Amino acid sequence: MNLFRTLRPDEIDCRIAQIKDRNGEPVGLSILLYKDARCDQNILDETVGAYNWKREHTRDNRNCIVSLWDEKKEQWVSKEDTGTESNTEKEKGLASDSFKRACFNWGIGRELYTAPFVWVPADKCNIFKDKRGKWVCYDRFTVKGISYTDSVITGLIIKNQASGKVCYSWGTVNEDEEVPDDKPEQPEDSPEEELPTPKGVGNVEITDKLPVVNFMRNEISDIQEKLNLPTYEDARKQVFTWGDELMKSGAIEKFVWAGITLEQAKNLFDAIDKTFRPGDNA
Repeated sequence: MNLFRTLRPDEIDCRIAQIKDRNGEPVGLSILLYKDARCDQNILDETVGAYNWKREHTRDNRNCIVSLWDEKKEQWVSKEDTGTESNTEKEKGLASDSFKRACFNWGIGRELYTAPFVWVPADKCNIFKDKRGKWVCYDRFTVKGISYTDSVITGLIIKNQASGKVCYSWGTVNEDEEVPDDKPEQPEDSPEEELPTPKGVGNVEITDKLPVVNFMRNEISDIQEKLNLPTYEDARKQVFTWGDELMKSGAIEKFVWAGITLEQAKNLFDAIDKTFRPGDNA
């Protein structure tokens, strides 16, 4: 019997696994479900209490040991697993991954392994080629509803945040297992979570005709390639970090991210190239 409850929809994240094309045209993409380390921490605190679990790392963060206090035995009970490093903040990413894997051993989020194959057809997402000729999609996907039977996923609904519509539905999901459509989203001008995307900058409705979006999309994709980053979002976050540093230093004039103009965007990436020289050490 699993000590821990199954994950709620808002605790599950979606990641694009692969984009498929046929005869030079995109046909759709597949999505993987995953959890982050904060989800594990919250569930551990909720279930056993903040003072009744601990984590330890060995082999330079490659291994993580998660221990729970057993009151009956009056001793710590431990489970361990190995992680893999990410392309950004390698030590931190390695520690986080090994922690998440160790928590899988305890059963937290193990039901994600029972997820069906999630396929989103091209007409329900925005797939296009970047300037490198690679098929990409910057839409964000969220789990709107999920149901379980004996810790096995039996129903799943995924929403495309860009279009606001359901793009995948499988099985049966009860109404009380769905996330309300009016659930508050992260503020769109937050540099940590919402960065300019092909679908919008701030509250401005964006189409492919708006040059600032196309310009930033291509430049961020270029930085993703130069730094060998796993996702477009990683590159966006890096651009925000660099941009904030450049504004604070006075290297570029201050601007509001949500309303950045084409001229400001060009000045930003010119300054990034000259100051940080992305890709030189790749």
